[in-house]
Amino acid sequence: MLDERKLDVLRAIVEDYVATHEPVGSKTLVDRHNLGVSPATVRNDMAALEEEGYITQPHTSAGRIPTDAGYRLFVDKLSTVKTLTAAEKRAITSFLAGAVDLDDVVRRTVRLLAQITRQVAIVQYPSLNRSHVRHVEVVTMTPRRLLLVLITSAGRVEQRIVEPPHDVDEQLIADLRSRLNTALAGQRLTEAATSLAAVPETFAPSDRSLVAAIVTTLLEAFTDEVGEQRIAVGGAANLTRYGDDFERNVKPVLEALEEHVILLKLLGEATNPQTLTVRIGHENPYEELATTSVVATGYGSKSEALATLGIVGPTHMDYPSTMGAVRAVARYVSQILADS
Repeated sequence: MLDERKLDVLRAIVEDYVATHEPVGSKTLVDRHNLGVSPATVRNDMAALEEEGYITQPHTSAGRIPTDAGYRLFVDKLSTVKTLTAAEKRAITSFLAGAVDLDDVVRRTVRLLAQITRQVAIVQYPSLNRSHVRHVEVVTMTPRRLLLVLITSAGRVEQRIVEPPHDVDEQLIADLRSRLNTALAGQRLTEAATSLAAVPETFAPSDRSLVAAIVTTLLEAFTDEVGEQRIAVGGAANLTRYGDDFERNVKPVLEALEEHVILLKLLGEATNPQTLTVRIGHENPYEELATTSVVATGYGSKSEALATLGIVGPTHMDYPSTMGAVRAVARYVSQILADS
């Protein structure tokens, strides 16, 4: 068990290495931090930290750098999530509030998160199997052409065209619109399909063929959208901050970023909108991401996430600031979707 002084030394090593990307020596720590002990004592503490696996010496006669275990201890016990300034909060609110639809919200979010953290940002589109039906609209465009509009609690708006075999009656369409919303409003999409299938039987036999055609089209929209998992990635250019390690570190990460299945699995574990998930280095299950850390969280309602967002960056990232940014952006996106 490490005592407080050794934990202070580890905190100082992590902060200095994140700031400089250079191995940290005992004299540097004494000069930069008010540790209250001599360089010799700091060297002893560093030796103990190295023996415990929290820091390592990359080259002979060099200073020390944190290991994955050192970053993990720093994140879990030695750091506090940095809150955004009032100016940063206003900028986020203003930028995201200008979105015109869900696609625009996601595009703006991934761009904003990449800019704030200077990392690679990943935003999953709201999962429709966690969404609820907010409203169904049936609009008569022509006597033989109908527009179906499905609006979900996640802000998704899906449209489908139906071309009936004969002219439609406006009263029938109004009746259908009312029954659809009575049967479906507030239900999860995965549950709404069952309720929807029963709607044609509530109409007169002469109207059922038309109603069935409309219901079938709506069911197809449910099926298509629930099975779809979309993701947006931005800020890949930020990987150039790896510097000379591009070939060794960045190329595998770029290849992993092209595999959205990998990113969905990483983000998919962050399903609670109230907590942050931080996976450091070799904690990631993919060897291509062994030199990176992932910070992610869910966004949606307070009790359940509709989807996840986060960042991928080098293990020597500024964890307090990055965690604060990811958490703040998720909360603002959640609020925008709730108000939409």
